[in-house]
Amino acid sequence: MKLNFRLVLLIIATVFGIIFSLPSLTQSERGAKVTLGLDLQGGLHMVLGVKLDEAVTSQLKSVASGIGRYAENNDIVIDALSAHHDSVTFELLDEDEATKLDEYLKKVEGTVVKATDGVYTVAMTPAAVEKLKVQAVDQAIETIRNRLDQFGLAEPTVAKQGVDKILVELPGIKTQEEEQRARELISRAAKLELMAIDEDRAMRVNELSEVEAADFGDKILPDALMPQGKHLVHEIPILDGSMLTDAQVGYDQNNNPVINFTLNSDGAQIFGDFTGKSVGKRLAIVLDGKVYSAPVINERIGGGSGQISGSYTTAEANDLAIALRSGALLAPIYMMEKRSVGPSLGADSIRAALLALVSGFTLVIVFMMFYYGLAGVIANLAVVINLFIILGLMSLMGATLTLPGMAGIVLHIGLAVDANIIINERIREGLRAGVPTRKAIADGYSKAMRAILDSNITQLLACTILYVYGTGAIKGFAVTLSMGLLASMLTAIVGSYGIYLLFMSRIEKSKNYTLWFGMTRKAH
Repeated sequence: MKLNFRLVLLIIATVFGIIFSLPSLTQSERGAKVTLGLDLQGGLHMVLGVKLDEAVTSQLKSVASGIGRYAENNDIVIDALSAHHDSVTFELLDEDEATKLDEYLKKVEGTVVKATDGVYTVAMTPAAVEKLKVQAVDQAIETIRNRLDQFGLAEPTVAKQGVDKILVELPGIKTQEEEQRARELISRAAKLELMAIDEDRAMRVNELSEVEAADFGDKILPDALMPQGKHLVHEIPILDGSMLTDAQVGYDQNNNPVINFTLNSDGAQIFGDFTGKSVGKRLAIVLDGKVYSAPVINERIGGGSGQISGSYTTAEANDLAIALRSGALLAPIYMMEKRSVGPSLGADSIRAALLALVSGFTLVIVFMMFYYGLAGVIANLAVVINLFIILGLMSLMGATLTLPGMAGIVLHIGLAVDANIIINERIREGLRAGVPTRKAIADGYSKAMRAILDSNITQLLACTILYVYGTGAIKGFAVTLSMGLLASMLTAIVGSYGIYLLFMSRIEKSKNYTLWFGMTRKAH
């Protein structure tokens, strides 16, 4: 007996499979490990809707903010600057400045401008609106995924469903507290705005209605810390969270958690210019439509940094910092569907799947040994190695094992041994025809090759289609089945042939075809 390159490849694949499977089989925390999906370990399933119209309103507020800054920096006098759900309106008081203003408005991408008697209306084009809505959903998916990654959840699923829906699956969420915390982190808009207090009318905030405030270009916002408190702020923010670069938890002089935030260079410049011109006035720090603080500006504030204080626990401050760092949602999201999968249901699923796996594997082993003798033992060994390779690949890739994925593995056991059955039958045909043993084995593999390749390639194509167009559960089935098919081509076509070559001299000397191939009839 001597080694051959086919056997060496099989040994390498076996060692690979065992090494990378061990962390999962032993539940070790070290090294790569297969993560159980929502249906196996329990967790939270949610379908979220995205309020796309509010993304348009938010974008128009940013346009209005830019117009206001440009007018102020270029000494252009405008009045009644306001952002509505479909447009931005304002009045130009000095018509001599129209040419300069028009040049700026032409550069505002995705908008159309209409001016009548000095009253301007800036609206978004239909194409820009559709583009923004698609961007809002895509950005929400990316933002939610970033938040969950920083939250520390293993293998969360965040995927688009339809036009304005998002599927979120969080394996491992077991307690009501964890569920509530995850839901708040996902749904928090985390929209940071720095807004000027309307000092001229601030004392009348309790007398004004929302409509009256809007007539002055203002809005009334609640105080986050005082339930009855109200603040009258200019509707167009000085700057927003799009200019935020970092947010970290810190502690004030009383050792209470606060969030320290940092702005980019543009934000720092705007912040510095505004505070320099507004000494003695108040600046409201607004988060998700609530005023957390409104300090008096004592001097110009450079450096582009600020602080959000409130009655936070450390965990709440951490979650808020995560939400700010990952970026504000372009559009609010809301819960459309929610269901929890208990860990006990997941454990029952695992037991049922393992029973199916062990039962199916045992039946295959018994049949192959009974019908094909030692050739069946070689085929069974190839299937065992195949399973180790699948588990090793999943561990290496950090894949998530779902119940459909386990079904794919159970199905693959039958598919994996099918290649060996085709090979063994071709070998038997050669031996019954009186072909020498070595040639019969070689011909068996060469004749079976086309059928095996055709079968596996068509199945891989089907798995690819399932993965591309399927949902999370279908993807899990497609992934495990694809890995198994690729592994079986190595173990069945290359590996088992290497084992035959290793024992070729013994097979030729034995002439006991019943022992080796389960044949009742010897070669001529």
